[in-house]
Amino acid sequence: MSQSASTQAHKPLPRPAAISLTDRAVIRVSGAQADTFLQGQFSQNLADVTEAFSPRAAACNPKGRAYCLTRLVRDGEDVLLNLPVESADAITGHLRKYLMLFRGTTMAVEESARITGLLGDEIADRLYPAAAQQLLRPGDSVKTASGHLIRTESTADGLARYEFWQTRRSDSSPLDTATGGSLADWYGSEIAAGVARLTLASHDAYVPQMLNWQHVGGIHFKKGCYTGQEVIARMHFLGQLKKSLFRLTASPLAEVPESGQAILAGDRAVGEVINAVGYDDGSVELLAVLRHDAANQALTVDGMGAVALAPLPLPYQVPERE
Repeated sequence: MSQSASTQAHKPLPRPAAISLTDRAVIRVSGAQADTFLQGQFSQNLADVTEAFSPRAAACNPKGRAYCLTRLVRDGEDVLLNLPVESADAITGHLRKYLMLFRGTTMAVEESARITGLLGDEIADRLYPAAAQQLLRPGDSVKTASGHLIRTESTADGLARYEFWQTRRSDSSPLDTATGGSLADWYGSEIAAGVARLTLASHDAYVPQMLNWQHVGGIHFKKGCYTGQEVIARMHFLGQLKKSLFRLTASPLAEVPESGQAILAGDRAVGEVINAVGYDDGSVELLAVLRHDAANQALTVDGMGAVALAPLPLPYQVPERE
């Protein structure tokens, strides 16, 4: 599978495309108490994680700030999750503080596994006939001969997207001859789908709702206790969310903003960049956590001059802003 080494995304995004997500590590959690362990640390109800449904989830510190955004995938009796390569050791090291309480439960990198991001229905339908008709909502998944095909959020302009978690080797696969794209293209599609990605700069900084995680199916509000749950539940049930994730664009910008860079309204910081990507037409798109009361003001990126940021739509509603 060919893959561009470009650091810029293409506009429009390529379709069809199969993009090797080399920035993600697959972690396998095994053992009789695997679900109990994960239930106490992640924002998702493990009873809902089945071969047919692979939801997103967050792991948080006791103050309710997310240090991990992931997806949970049922693989036989085990559960798989994906972590950023750059922070996988730190995240698994933190989780092992709790894992030691569950005798016989293990957590290890699945060295042979890989994740491929798919843009468009075409390659998904080759991996599993009629995938586009069977996998209708984000998180819907199906087991194939070599792994798990998962529907993920479409972009705001309707581009279908999938993840293929390959856990077993195959002599031949539709991915072997699939059209390639770059990681920047996948990042662009994530931003256009309103899906946040934590970086080292944003670990432990945001309650998941500030990242719209509830709107991509990443929080189960009735599952019971887990680390950080009290803060997350209070924010949900008492309506205390004062800032959330927005999608913005600017053109031209000389550089792509970095995660954590301030968003300004005049001279006042009103938010921070979460993720950003540059396009080959000179534009930049980004996801930023902004104060609701400042979102309609004239906004710029700190240190990048007076180039104005313009709002772009998300593929879902955020009623907390009303």
